[in-house]
Amino acid sequence: MPGNSFNVSKRMTSKKGASSGSGGKNRASLKGRGKTLPADERPWHKGYSGTEKLPEKTARKQDKERRAAAAEGRAPKIGTPGTKDTTWGRGGGRGTGKPAPQRGNRPQGRSGPRVAPGRKSNPTREGPELLLGRNPVTEALRASIPATALYVAQGIDIDDRITEIVRTAGDRGIPILEISRLELDRMTGGVLHQGVGLQVPPFAYENFDDLVAASLEQTAPLLVALDGVTDPRNLGAVIRSVAAFGAHGVFMPERRAAGITATAWRTSAGAAARVPVSQVVNLTRALKTAQQAGFTVIGLDADGETDLYQLEAAVGPLLVVVGSEGRGLSRLVGETCDLRVSIPMMSEVESLNASVAAAVTLAEVARRRIYG
Repeated sequence: MPGNSFNVSKRMTSKKGASSGSGGKNRASLKGRGKTLPADERPWHKGYSGTEKLPEKTARKQDKERRAAAAEGRAPKIGTPGTKDTTWGRGGGRGTGKPAPQRGNRPQGRSGPRVAPGRKSNPTREGPELLLGRNPVTEALRASIPATALYVAQGIDIDDRITEIVRTAGDRGIPILEISRLELDRMTGGVLHQGVGLQVPPFAYENFDDLVAASLEQTAPLLVALDGVTDPRNLGAVIRSVAAFGAHGVFMPERRAAGITATAWRTSAGAAARVPVSQVVNLTRALKTAQQAGFTVIGLDADGETDLYQLEAAVGPLLVVVGSEGRGLSRLVGETCDLRVSIPMMSEVESLNASVAAAVTLAEVARRRIYG
C-alpha cells in the first residue's frame, strides 16, 4: 500500500548468529610457562651455581669450558656450584639466613631444587636410570641387578616390600638416600614411583668383534641376534633364555631397537650381568662378519623352509636371528641368513612372541647338542 513504511523484505533478525566462546582456551594458549630461570639457577646449564648436587652432564659441560678457556688463555665462563641457594623454603632468602617469602603458587616450606615451569628433569640417555615402583625395585634387588643408589621418599607407608628393599640394599652395600617426595617427583619427571627408586648404572656393552672371538673359543659357539626387537621386556627374556640354554652372547642394532634398560635388567632376572651383550651399527654387516668367521646364520620365520626339528646345522657354530615383534625379519636380514627356520605348531596360531620363539629354538639347539 502506498505510504506504508513497513518493508516486508527487511530482515528482522541479526544476520550474524550468536558467537561461541573458546572457553578460555585462546587466552590460555597465550600464557607462557612462567619466568625463565637465570643461568646460574638452571641445573642443566654450565653456569649453574646452585646448592644442590651438580648433575653429571653439567659437570661435563663445566669441565669442557675449563679446558677450552685454558687453551684460549681466558677465564672460564662457568658457575660456582654451591654459592647460590636454589632450594625452596630450605634456608630462605638465597644465602641471607632469612626465610624466603611465599611467591605466587610456590608453597611455603617446599624443598628441592628449582626447576623451570614446564620442564621435566629426565635422565640423559648415557646417564644412570631409575627403576621405579615397589614391586620392580624388589624384583631387581632379588635378581642382584647392579645398583648405585636407593632413593626412598620421606614419610611413605612402610610395608613388607619396603622393609625387604631397604634390608637387601643395606646387605649389598648400596647407598640408601632418604629424600622428599617432591624431590623424587622431580627426579622421575612425574612418573609414578610409589616412594622408591633404584638407580642402576649405564650398561657396559661388549665390543662385537670381541664377542664373536670369545664365542669361537667355545666347543660349540652359539650367538643370538635381534632384528628390530623394541620391547625391553622381550630383550630381557631373550637374554634369560640365552643364559639358560648355554648360548654365548646377544647383539642387536644401536638404532630402532631396545637396549639394556632397567626393565630389561629386571626381565632378564639378573642374567644380563652374566651374558655378553653387544650393539652394532649395521646388523646385516655384522651377520656377514659372523658368516665369514664360520657361523651358520639362521633366521626364525613362520614361513621358513627348514623345520626347526630337522635343523642339522644346530650342532655347529650357529647364529640365531630373531625378528621384531610385528614384522619379523627385515628383508635384507632375511636375505643374508643361510637358512630360514620355522617352528612347527599344532594349532592355527600365526606366530610366537619373539622371546618365546627364541627360547623354543635355543632349547631345541641345546637338546640336539646334548643328545644328538
